[in-house]
Amino acid sequence: MTFVTVYDDIDTPKYKQIVQSIENAIALKQLKKGDKLPSINDIRNEFGLSRDTILMAFNELKMRGIVHSVAGKGYFLKSEDLGVSQKVFLLFDELNAFKEDLYNSFLKEMKDDVQVDIFFHHFNYDLFTKLIYDNIGQYNYYVIMPANFKNTAEVLEKLPHEKVYILDQTNDELKQYPGVFQNFEKDILKSLKQALVHINKYEKLILLFPNQKQPEGMLKGFQQFKKELHISHDVISTLDNRNPKKGEVYLVLDDQHLIILIKKIKAAKLKTGGDVGIISYNDTLLKEVVEDGITTISTDFKIMGKRLATMIKHSEKLQIENPNYLIMRNSL
Repeated sequence: MTFVTVYDDIDTPKYKQIVQSIENAIALKQLKKGDKLPSINDIRNEFGLSRDTILMAFNELKMRGIVHSVAGKGYFLKSEDLGVSQKVFLLFDELNAFKEDLYNSFLKEMKDDVQVDIFFHHFNYDLFTKLIYDNIGQYNYYVIMPANFKNTAEVLEKLPHEKVYILDQTNDELKQYPGVFQNFEKDILKSLKQALVHINKYEKLILLFPNQKQPEGMLKGFQQFKKELHISHDVISTLDNRNPKKGEVYLVLDDQHLIILIKKIKAAKLKTGGDVGIISYNDTLLKEVVEDGITTISTDFKIMGKRLATMIKHSEKLQIENPNYLIMRNSL
């Protein structure tokens, strides 16, 4: 165990001296990938340290991906890459154009020596749970998109509370966690009111709400809007067996349904923005040009990613509501 050194007469914390000793051994090729590290008991006995001090050192190296533990056997060198100072576990619901903007903005704002590993649960609660449980203790921070799952607090409580951040959607059971989120109910209500003069050109407002994925706040915001304005309305879960009619305006929450709706409008020889109106949720570059422009209600995902990265870098424990905008185009 010649490469581990701990001194009493220097200011560097003893756990950090253990970390530095192992880093030096890697740099000098005294330790190579797969090698076993000295045991906790060996280090404790040689330097008179507490078990907690040594575990703190090993856990830091573990979270940086440098070492890993094997039950009943000890700690082993997992990587010789010393360039990573921290690791972030990033759990998305799915990847699409606007989530990619969020991800890239988050990466750009984080330091170069921070490793960000991205995972996807695809709105599957069992997969959501497994990904979190499989990575407990492996990361410095955990960024979680909980989607519209119930009972997520029971899963997240297995993680160190101070390391968890919530992204995009939140709910009452997750209020104890910091994060950046959308206020879907308020955003829908505000944007529909802003678009009211255009919506009034049509006879009926229809919300396409496939509730297996969409936040409940969207439906609540829509219901509050039609309650306050007494507008003829409908809520549907699918476009199957439904053909758009002249005088209808659709609020569409996902891009797959948007494409289907546009195809049905064309098949009926109707005109988007004249005969049938469209409001789409979440803006993309493509929506600027499709059908001469699709009106959108959208948060700024680039701001969301940047703000979250800033929170993590500065250990801020805030709940931040991300800005949302109505972007008027020809489809309305």
